[in-house]
Amino acid sequence: MDWDNARVFLAIHRAGTLRGAAAQLNVDQATVGRRLAALEASLGATLFLRTPSGYVPTPAGEAAARPAALMEEAALQLQREMQGSDHRLAGTVRVATTDTLAVHFVMAALARLHEVHPDIAIELDVDTSIASLTRREADLAVRTLRPTEPDLISRHLTRRAGALFASRAYVERRGVPDIDAGLAGHDLVIFHPSVAPRQSRELGGASVAGARIVMQVNTGMMLQQAVRAGLGIAELPIHMAGGDPGLVRIWPERQHWYDLYLVMHGDLGRSARVRAVAEAIVAGVPD
Repeated sequence: MDWDNARVFLAIHRAGTLRGAAAQLNVDQATVGRRLAALEASLGATLFLRTPSGYVPTPAGEAAARPAALMEEAALQLQREMQGSDHRLAGTVRVATTDTLAVHFVMAALARLHEVHPDIAIELDVDTSIASLTRREADLAVRTLRPTEPDLISRHLTRRAGALFASRAYVERRGVPDIDAGLAGHDLVIFHPSVAPRQSRELGGASVAGARIVMQVNTGMMLQQAVRAGLGIAELPIHMAGGDPGLVRIWPERQHWYDLYLVMHGDLGRSARVRAVAEAIVAGVPD
């Protein structure tokens, strides 16, 4: 199994479908199917069972997973080392962050970077899922979680506060929750548990027991839009929602704090273009 075949195998193994693997590899689904068939023919083994729910690894497929992953790590290590020794202020840097962070400061920082280093091109991945820097899904990430992987390095950017907000129309219609009674009897908009599992249990320091969760979303911008639409109460960053004239802060005496981190793989710290992007993001953190 060569590296190209290993990439196809691992993409199917991780995604469980040809469509998901094709999206990871940025090729069409038919190409993934043909390459898998060719790989299985060359090995003389069936690597996946084709089931209605997706592609399930056979014993041979499970046996192939670890050596394929080791092959991937070796290839990515070489790629990182080569990029790390690149001193040109040109080329592509992949940055992963969320939509709210992109809108409220990352985009402005990258615009200033472009004025100084126009030959650096940015691939911006805006998603709530945590991109894997180890697998080179991104070169840099701006996250609210500090990484625990030993090969990643992080820099604390800033500390922000969040609080509960509702639309003025919602407050006029339903009133402000009694802080002693919590959120019981009110409508809530929360992040999907895959994004913020805590919010299915408590919001703004209050239990959600007795409240009605009317919508779950997976991005911060959609969370704020849902609150603006009057769907319910949600937990929003104060710097983002506090200046919105259509929103009312619930329980102003309460807030919670969260941290922002810039994260990169340690091997990329020697790359001039990656360092330039990292420095622009650090300099662009608002006061």
